[in-house]
Amino acid sequence: MTQALDYTYFRDRLADPALLRRSLALHVHTGATLAVPVGGARRGGYTSSCCLRCGLLIRDVLKGRPGFPNARLNWSLYPNTRHVVRWGADPPPQEDDTMHGRHYGYSEAAIAAYVAGPPDEPGAGDIAGSLCASRGSTPAGEDALGTAQPRLGAGRQNATP
Repeated sequence: MTQALDYTYFRDRLADPALLRRSLALHVHTGATLAVPVGGARRGGYTSSCCLRCGLLIRDVLKGRPGFPNARLNWSLYPNTRHVVRWGADPPPQEDDTMHGRHYGYSEAAIAAYVAGPPDEPGAGDIAGSLCASRGSTPAGEDALGTAQPRLGAGRQNATP
């Protein structure tokens, strides 16, 4: 799990990094990315999938596991966007980065840094996007409708805290 491509990303940004002990490393193509469970301030989570088959497999792996309630696949309606596997509560409908950051359980410091300006390093969405790049998919920051869904909020396309 600590070898997952986005382990440091989550460790440095979650309000409760202890959630990482219960996370699952999802091995997709050439690397692993984490599925971090809900708990404490973290009310929901998601990961993108390069193809429908992988999305269904990820959903099935998470379904019924503690910390991953209501695992579901948001199927992309368009061939050039990613499928998204979600668990827990749906994110707030408002395009408010602070609200989204709190929903996903990020620390107030990580939220403030994100809101203050663009990130200075690639985020988990960028890393996850590279895992499936060989399959001709789009960046991991897009939702099932092809709109930007960054890791923290909906304010900046493909940005991460």
